[in-house]
Amino acid sequence: MSRVRRPLTPWAFLAPYAAAVVLLVVLPAVLNVGYAFTDHTGLTRDPRFVGLANVRRLLADGFLLDSLRASLFHLALAVPVRLLAAVGLGLLLAAPRPGGRWFRTAVYLPTVIPDVALAVLFLWVLNPLYGPLNQLLRLVGHPGYTWLADPTTARLGVVLMLAFPIGEGFIVVLAARRMLDGRLYEAAALEGCGPFGQLRRITLPLLAPVLVLLAVRDTILTLQVNFVPAYVLTDGRPANATLYLPVYVFDQIFEFSGFAYGSTITILLTVVTAAVITGLLIMLRRWRVLR
Repeated sequence: MSRVRRPLTPWAFLAPYAAAVVLLVVLPAVLNVGYAFTDHTGLTRDPRFVGLANVRRLLADGFLLDSLRASLFHLALAVPVRLLAAVGLGLLLAAPRPGGRWFRTAVYLPTVIPDVALAVLFLWVLNPLYGPLNQLLRLVGHPGYTWLADPTTARLGVVLMLAFPIGEGFIVVLAARRMLDGRLYEAAALEGCGPFGQLRRITLPLLAPVLVLLAVRDTILTLQVNFVPAYVLTDGRPANATLYLPVYVFDQIFEFSGFAYGSTITILLTVVTAAVITGLLIMLRRWRVLR
């Protein structure tokens, strides 16, 4: 008598993904925590346990303070810019309009460009002598900026580059807006509610869960995946203005052979990210209660 085959459960389909998460995320994270209490350089075979020596070094590191300050400043500037661009363009291009597909393609296109290629492109865009951005400023009578040589404009240059690859957030907002029932807007129009009122009373409240998700995602992205633009454009300079935490971790591990100290900074980066996200969620929850 042949045995009846049971259908695969959802857990069976999730097993390969779970195994990859354990091997590529959980196990490296555990090893990272272990290395933070050693003097491992990345070159030695048998690291020596040093207790909290790396933590004490962390507390006395002036460059780390500069890096943390640069990362938080970048976060406060880049996340609102990226969210406003993604949400604004997503809502603007959600309605059918002539040439809409080409505009949507143009918005998404920078996202598929590799980060290094986009950074090299912005080296040309921000060139103080013949870059197109300064050329446009000179057309209106402004002498332009030495973008990557000044701390303030260097930070703005990195933010400007990250304002273009917003395709994922744009697609999410576009899809969420198109899922809203059009009859809500028809009823609001009959009640005399204009476009701005519909945006404030219908669109944004109904999209609030999506916007919270995008805010959390962009916070993580901005704090932890800003390595390529900062490293290619400025290498953390000038005056440590763009020495973000991922760049500082890279310098410690690969340039100074401080694998254990870099692991300690990585733990700090994770704690900072978790603290910022927790604060963001608390503020959003209070805002919804006050409304």
